[in-house]
Amino acid sequence: MPLNDLEELARIAFDWLWATDAEDRFSYISPGAERLLGRPPESLIGRARETLAGEEANLAPYRETIAARRPFRELTYVYRHPDGTPRWFEISGRPLFSPEGEFLGYRGVGSDVTEQHRTRRALVEAHAQLSEQNRRFDAALENMTHGLCLFDAGQRLLVWNRRYLEIFGLSEDAVHVGMGQRAIIEMLVALGRYKRGATIDAISESTRTSLSGDGSKSVLRELADGRVIAVTHRPMAEGGGWVATFEDITERRRNEARIIHMARHDGLTDLPNRTRLREIGTEWIEALRAEAAPLAVLCLDLDRFKPVNDSFGHAVGDALLRAVAERLRGQVRSHDVVARLGGDEFAVLSRVEDAAGAAALAERLIEAVAAPYTLDGITVEIGMSAGIALADEGVPHDIERLLKEADLALYEAKTEGRGTVRRFEPQMDETLRERLGLERELREALQQDRFELHYQPLVDLSENRITGMEALVRWRHPERGLVSPAVFIPLAEETGLIVPIGEWVLHRACRDAAAWPDAISVAVNVSPLQLRHRGFVQSVLGALAASGLKASRLELEITESVLLDDTEANLETLHTLRKLGMRISMDDFGTGYSSISTLRRFPFDKIKIDRSFVRDCAGQSDAGAIIRAIVSLGASLGITTLVEGVETEPQLATIRAEGAQEVQGYLFSPPRPVHEIASLLETGSAPEGRPAHTLAA
Repeated sequence: MPLNDLEELARIAFDWLWATDAEDRFSYISPGAERLLGRPPESLIGRARETLAGEEANLAPYRETIAARRPFRELTYVYRHPDGTPRWFEISGRPLFSPEGEFLGYRGVGSDVTEQHRTRRALVEAHAQLSEQNRRFDAALENMTHGLCLFDAGQRLLVWNRRYLEIFGLSEDAVHVGMGQRAIIEMLVALGRYKRGATIDAISESTRTSLSGDGSKSVLRELADGRVIAVTHRPMAEGGGWVATFEDITERRRNEARIIHMARHDGLTDLPNRTRLREIGTEWIEALRAEAAPLAVLCLDLDRFKPVNDSFGHAVGDALLRAVAERLRGQVRSHDVVARLGGDEFAVLSRVEDAAGAAALAERLIEAVAAPYTLDGITVEIGMSAGIALADEGVPHDIERLLKEADLALYEAKTEGRGTVRRFEPQMDETLRERLGLERELREALQQDRFELHYQPLVDLSENRITGMEALVRWRHPERGLVSPAVFIPLAEETGLIVPIGEWVLHRACRDAAAWPDAISVAVNVSPLQLRHRGFVQSVLGALAASGLKASRLELEITESVLLDDTEANLETLHTLRKLGMRISMDDFGTGYSSISTLRRFPFDKIKIDRSFVRDCAGQSDAGAIIRAIVSLGASLGITTLVEGVETEPQLATIRAEGAQEVQGYLFSPPRPVHEIASLLETGSAPEGRPAHTLAA
């Protein structure tokens, strides 16, 4: 075919015609190629094809083909266009030989396939992106913590994940694309996956109802193995269908139930707490209209629990409370309620026939609790007191009122002694109102400075002289006159007012004593609450500094209960005070059950023998023997002994005979106001054989 004819064919089927010589240099390029090559064809004559290929071109197949003198088809390479943009050319060619067989070069055609290449590459990239998205979707689907199913508008299954199969215990081939939603439910019911009683229609209807509702609301499905599955249905925005997600909320439901239980039960004993007791009590009171039996509310308080807890540690104390809870549960009927109100306080709700039945129940509970306990090899014994309130049919009551009444009755029971039962009586309410009124007036007295100090002499028998004064607080009431400490001190202890009252006493006593002779000391009683107070040591130092009184002239009197309550902290405080120069004495010695062991734990300067041993010492040898034993114990430990409550000459004679060093009592002087103390101290000593009270004649 003539060359002109070939060119015409190239215009129709290809973009240009080309020819190369034996060295692969262009020998011909058809004129129409200029618009694609961006160069005049004649400028390329004599140049090798590789000089026109871009860096991305891979002409290795081309070089191998022409080296082998083989024809080639549709070989693509990148052409470096003069405008700087890459073009993709596709060429085909065959070798030319002379009649003698000499290789002359190649002749072929070329086409610009840039747009096709770009389209193909875009498709490849889009496919790669789609494949990556599908891979990520599959990974997300298979790693979901929830099960998932996607249904089309015809309720046919399109997509599901492995977690869905795991939740329902299905094999991988149990479901398939196009499977109907009802067929899946039928399969699950047939396999016994749902709780007994679940039907295909009921499950299908719940799905329909969920889809027709506003928003996505979970439907709870209970499985046969006890698990609870929350199923959420979300309609698809376009094309119908829906997505269903399945979440195993069994553990969450258990945790929620546990939290609800903990909010209404005591963490130590697992008994209902005060909140739950109120709820149950309210329900029971509402049901009284249909019940013939009255409702009894018992408030219970353990006796001697604190010494056990402090002596043996909180672990033993906790074990004891759990043991008490078990005993209380064991003494009531299954429908009765035992609750822990806090600390060592419990309560019981019970239907009883009458007041006698409630009292019998309380006595039975007290007896059960009083039996010895063996805890971690330690045997302990405690007691319990009880207060009872009754709610009868037709009488308006509420649980708060009943608890208050039972608590008032318990308060009365404890004041009468351990192991006592009292039923609420209306006058107890009046007693409470009086107590609250007295508490209010006590606070007002503190604010309005209505307290005053009286002082009672401490007499040294060996020298027959006054060595000190004990400060005794008095409350001068505007209407009642002087209120007995026996009335307001216990109330101050219960309300915590003893701390500010005690601080006032300490400051006033130091100020008064600073005006006395240097040889006269002042003794101040210290409450356990004061000693526990964090700023007590600073308060004592502040009182000394403000008054100018020497620390050696201040004597702090404590009771044995101080060392039974928060022992280590109290001991540390006492040691600190003693190192600062103050003297420490133990008051009411002999009334506690561990006084001797207490003396070994802290080096007291003085012990004050309780007045109960003095009352009959002149007529009873055993009382005198006890005083003699205590005096001997004090002497062996280097501790001064003082006998309180000396009121008669025979008592004084007996005490002298037993070897006591100091005495105190009405025989010498009653407590006197501060303005009388100066004259009492003027004489300083008593004539031989005469009691020191003659000094105050």
